[in-house]
Amino acid sequence: MTTLVIVESPTKARTIRNYLPSGYRVEASMGHVRDLPSSAEEIPEAVKGEKWAQLGVNVNAKFEPLYVVPKTKKKVVNELKEALKGADELVLATDEDREGESISWHLQQLLKPKVPTKRMVFHEITQEAIREALKNCRNTDERLVHAQETRRILDRLVGYTLSPLLWKKIAWGLSAGRVQSVAVRLLVKKERQRRAFRQGSYWDLKATLEQEKAPFESRLFTLAGTKIATGSDFDPNTGQIIEGRKVKLLNEAEARELQERLTDKTWTVTDLDEKPVTRKPAPPFTTSTLQQEANRKLRLSAREAMRIAQNLYEQGYITYMRTDSVHLSEQAIAAARSCVEQKYGQKYLSPKPRQYTTKSKGAQEAHEAIRPAGKTFRTPKETGLGGKELALYDLIWKRTVACQMANAQITQITVQLQVEDAGFRSTGKRIDFPGFLRAYVEGSDDPDAALEDQEVILPPLKVGDHPDCKELEAVGHETQPPARYTEASLVKTLEHEGIGRPSTYASIIGTIIDRGYAQMTKNALIPTFTAFAVTSLLEKHFPDLVDTGFTAKMERTLDEISTGEAEWLPYLQQFYKGEKGLENQVKVRETEIDPNVARTVELEDLEVKVRIGKFGPYIEVENGQGPVTASIPKDLTPADLDPDQVEVLLKQKTEGPEKLGLHPETGEPIFILIGSYGPYVQLGEVTEENKKPKRASLPKGVNKEDVTLEMAVGLLSLPRLLGEHPATGCKIKAGLGRFGPYVVHDQGKDGKDYRSLKAGDDILTIGLERALELLAQPKKSRGGNRSKTKTALKELGNHPKDNEPINIYDGPYGPYVNHKKTNASLPEGKSLEDVTLEMALELLAAKSSTKKSTSRSSKSTGTTKKTAAKKTRKTSTNSKKS
Repeated sequence: MTTLVIVESPTKARTIRNYLPSGYRVEASMGHVRDLPSSAEEIPEAVKGEKWAQLGVNVNAKFEPLYVVPKTKKKVVNELKEALKGADELVLATDEDREGESISWHLQQLLKPKVPTKRMVFHEITQEAIREALKNCRNTDERLVHAQETRRILDRLVGYTLSPLLWKKIAWGLSAGRVQSVAVRLLVKKERQRRAFRQGSYWDLKATLEQEKAPFESRLFTLAGTKIATGSDFDPNTGQIIEGRKVKLLNEAEARELQERLTDKTWTVTDLDEKPVTRKPAPPFTTSTLQQEANRKLRLSAREAMRIAQNLYEQGYITYMRTDSVHLSEQAIAAARSCVEQKYGQKYLSPKPRQYTTKSKGAQEAHEAIRPAGKTFRTPKETGLGGKELALYDLIWKRTVACQMANAQITQITVQLQVEDAGFRSTGKRIDFPGFLRAYVEGSDDPDAALEDQEVILPPLKVGDHPDCKELEAVGHETQPPARYTEASLVKTLEHEGIGRPSTYASIIGTIIDRGYAQMTKNALIPTFTAFAVTSLLEKHFPDLVDTGFTAKMERTLDEISTGEAEWLPYLQQFYKGEKGLENQVKVRETEIDPNVARTVELEDLEVKVRIGKFGPYIEVENGQGPVTASIPKDLTPADLDPDQVEVLLKQKTEGPEKLGLHPETGEPIFILIGSYGPYVQLGEVTEENKKPKRASLPKGVNKEDVTLEMAVGLLSLPRLLGEHPATGCKIKAGLGRFGPYVVHDQGKDGKDYRSLKAGDDILTIGLERALELLAQPKKSRGGNRSKTKTALKELGNHPKDNEPINIYDGPYGPYVNHKKTNASLPEGKSLEDVTLEMALELLAAKSSTKKSTSRSSKSTGTTKKTAAKKTRKTSTNSKKS
């Protein structure tokens, strides 16, 4: 008997294949095989004339979805149908959540199997889990399918109904989404708070004291019995002390006067308090907490963390990574406790096994938290993993093991000191027993180092002691604006507010950045002017759709649909149809919204108007002779645009750019300007004869005010010839590119070899000797072709023409052969053991010839494609994501 098993990916297929009995064939669907149409091209001819066809949902026929097989999936579907012909049984083994259930249902609808069909679910890919799942197969869960389908339809209705309105009123290509637009509004609200923020300043005193030759620090806390003002006492909107706060605000003069008065006076310990504190370990990871910690500790984006976690799951290293559950099975608890005992000893084990309870009502259907797979946990070293996969597995392993460790016992110490009428306070922390902190400290990569950082040791002190004051200094402080969201803090807020599902956060944040609503700068998500305009329009005309409470209630209803507590059809009808439904609301608002108003961003304390234009945001002001406009640089955020910067931008437009001087060789003027991508220098003026004068951006970290004529001349001379490579005789140059300053070894037809400059290297002064040193160092990949930094599955030997290695690597679509920049997939049915060097050379040669013919074909048909694109653009629908 032959059984066909279908999973989502080739990696998952390869792993499962190892645990199934003979007679089982495993194939991959490559994700979803059907979806709503993403463009007009995908809409079937039979319904193209229907008004609802663009939506992909027939809203007048019980919201019936129009499912199509995308072009990219037709080959996969045909291959699965062919595979099914030779099978006596079909097992659908897609993921156990709503998305996985939906894929299985769509496969059944498409393949129309005439053989017995089962649904197999598991939350880890181990031999024991797969064989247990085979014994407990079930039917497809229709309620889960309906829940996923309702979400998909709802997201399509919001996106495809609102987005065209944004195109007409603000700018082409914008998108709105059920969760996306709420997340963007959170970013905008935070940026508005930063803009409204007014800085306050305050002073205090810091003392360095010594008791029995042991130094410790103390801070001014009270003066004449009144508490000294700190940052928390200020109103962020006024920069003044919050009304009603009974505190003493010191200015610099008062602080220095007090410093002088207290110098050489006697210090006395007046009170000492020790408070024992017990800290419990955090629960094992859910999708949300994994994304947060991976961002904080490993600087991974939510999207990257989920991609790596998916790879680890499909290779059998961790349990299923899309889960809201913090529950651990008895087997997992036993495995974690075994790890604790072996690595840290019996005393670090919690007295009783810890079991955590999931609080979220709408938790994903996965049964367990994210943990190492199996009944025994492989240590990070035992996995053989490397790079980011190892780092993420290590994080999951430590968090899971730590949750079964003993509590940490900490003593918090507070010492009150008096000198004249000034009260000072010292605080300390003593870790009496580290417990779980030995394995895992939130936000830290190194638990041992973190333990040292967490302890603040005070010398032995008792009431009546008189420590010596070694130093007393007056310290000034300024209050800080509210911190912007990071990916971690945004994910935490979305989950806390009940908006969306953690499994979708990675794609939502990715969409926000990809669509130009936010930019990532130093791990902070900064909303753009476009985000301000879109949010303002939605707040004014569709307030419910960006209200966190309304969106959270919508999420709860969708969860109720999945449990059968609510009906999906009445809900969709209420949301979309009728006088108060979204469809009618958009029609009504379309006539009311003035595009000029919608494209204008209102910012307090700015007399100029900020508008969204075809080429990005710009400022506009009347000067008596008509409007004057100036583009806003892309790195200038709404919170940071102030009257001084506006003046600089307008002055450049009305009076011309600032002149630094004349070029010493050509005599041409050199200007410094601010463009869309920031400040740059320019040689000569723009004229009819010289429409594109030479320009050069400023290196990262160099401010416009710091640029001298000499520096500008140097920047305009880039790329700069440094000399010839002693081994090849080819040119070595220094230049400035999109990734910063670099040196390049230009070998003509053999390609160019680049290296980024290191800290301390100057692009204008670097010489040939230093360039050769950099070029001799191993090249680091930026993320495109990572084969050289990955561990090869199999090394086949060197290419006979250039002696470069030919290896087999594991990729997202299965194993592939790699030689330099050429990759070739293994033929269907071939395993690693089958591939020889000769076979690899044939595969690479075939791939190279295909690439060349494709290149020639695209060049010859380029004009035709452009013309066709113009003709079809009017009828195509843009992809919209929620």
